Amino acid sequence: MRLLIIGSLNGQLTLATKMAMAEGAKVVHADTVIQALQVLNGGTSFDLVMVDVTLEVADLVNGINRARIHLDVVACGIDPDAEVAVAAIKAGAKEYIPLPPEPELIAAILKAVARESADVVYADPKSQALIDLAEQIAPSDATVLITGESGVGKEVFAKHIHAKSRRANAPFISLNCAAIPEQLLESELFGHEKGAFTGAISRRIGKFEEADGGTLLLDEISEMDLRLQAKLLRALQERVIDRVGGNKSIPVDIRILATSNRDLMRAVAENSFREDLYYRLNVVNLAIPPLRERPQDIIVLARHFARKYAKINGFPSQPLTPELEEVLMNAHWQGNVRELENAMHRAVLLSGGNAISEAVLNMPSSGAAPAAGFTASSHAAQMAAATTQNMVGRTVADVERELILDTLDHCLGNRTHASNILGISIRTLRNKLNQYTDAGLEVTAPGGQRTTPAYLS
Repeated sequence: MRLLIIGSLNGQLTLATKMAMAEGAKVVHADTVIQALQVLNGGTSFDLVMVDVTLEVADLVNGINRARIHLDVVACGIDPDAEVAVAAIKAGAKEYIPLPPEPELIAAILKAVARESADVVYADPKSQALIDLAEQIAPSDATVLITGESGVGKEVFAKHIHAKSRRANAPFISLNCAAIPEQLLESELFGHEKGAFTGAISRRIGKFEEADGGTLLLDEISEMDLRLQAKLLRALQERVIDRVGGNKSIPVDIRILATSNRDLMRAVAENSFREDLYYRLNVVNLAIPPLRERPQDIIVLARHFARKYAKINGFPSQPLTPELEEVLMNAHWQGNVRELENAMHRAVLLSGGNAISEAVLNMPSSGAAPAAGFTASSHAAQMAAATTQNMVGRTVADVERELILDTLDHCLGNRTHASNILGISIRTLRNKLNQYTDAGLEVTAPGGQRTTPAYLS
C-alpha cells in the first residue's frame, strides 16, 4: 500500500505513519494540503490519502479532481463530534475516521480501508479447488482472467495470486476500468506527458509503469472502450506502452490479471469486446462461483467479518448465535461476499459488543437497511407492486429513476452490485446518478441508504 498522510492531529497521524510503515506500507508525509498537492502533481501515485480533518479537506479534494487523479481521501480526527464527520464528507472525503489512541486499532483501520489483505477465508471444497488452481498458476507469468458475479471476491483471489507469485515483493496495482470516465482511462493506464490535454499540468506515469516488475489488475475490463482495447492488446503483446502525448515507447515488465462479472464471449459476439484481446487475457480462467453455491464458506466468512469489525470499532469479539448462523445459511446472498460483509458490519455495530443475534439482521424495512435474507427478487416484487398501483400519469423517466434509486438503496450504495442487478453498465449507472444529483435528488452514498426510498414514499 502507498499512503499519503497530511497533517499531524497532535501526533495521532504521525503514529499512524509509523504503524503503516511497520506493516510494510510506503508512506509519504506532507504537513499541508499545498505540499500534498505538489507531491501528487509531481507524478507520485498513492492508494489512499489520510488527511487531518482540521486542514482544508475541500481544497485537497478539489485539487485532486482538477489534476484528474483518481484517489480516495479519508479524513481523520480525534473529535467524536458527528458534525465534524458530516462536514468532512460534504467536503468530498470518502470516509471519516475518529482516531483512537490505541496503535493496534489504528493499524486495523488502515488495513480495513486499504483492503490490503491477500488472505482468502474459505472452508468449502469449491473454494479449496480454486485456491489450489490459483497457487498452481501463481509462480508463472500467465495472464489470468478471473470471472464471477459482483461481490464474489475476484480482487481477493487476484491479490492471492500475486502474493504467491515470484513478483510478490513487487507492486500490485489495481485499476477499476468501470470507475473511470472513458476519456481519462487511457491516461490512467498509460500515463501522459505535460500538456498532452487540458489539465495535464505535469508528466504522470500510468498504472502500467507503476506496476513495472509486479502485477497489474484490470478490474471490470469488460467496460473498456473498443479503441482502448486495441492499445491494451498491443501493450500485452509487445510489453511496451506509449504515454498520452508522448513519442517514445516505454518497455514494461508486468503480469496482467483481469476480472469481469459479464460474459465476455457474449460481449465478443455483440462486438463490444475484441475477440483477440479475450483470448490474450483468457490464458487461464479462474471462475469463482457465487457464495450461495459454496455454502460452507458462509459461516467462516461471517465469523471473520464479525471479528474484523469488532476490532475496528473497539468492541470485544463476540460469537454468532446458532439462530443467526441458520439465517445466514438460508439467505440467498445476491450480493455474495460483499453483501455478507456489509450485513456483518451492520450486525456488529447494532450488537454494541454483545452476542450477535438474528435480531440485528431482521430490522424493519422502513428507515433501516434490508435484512440479510432480503433478496433482489423480493425487493423487485415490492417495487413492482408499488409501481403498478401508481403507474398511470407517470413518465418512463420517473419510473426508471425510482427503480435505479431503490435498487441502489437495496445494495447499500454499492454501484457495481446495483448495475449488475439492473442489467446496465456501471458507466451508465454513474451517468444517471450524476443527473439525479444535479437535479437536487438524494442519491445513496456507499454503505448507506436514503432517508426515504421512493418505493416507500
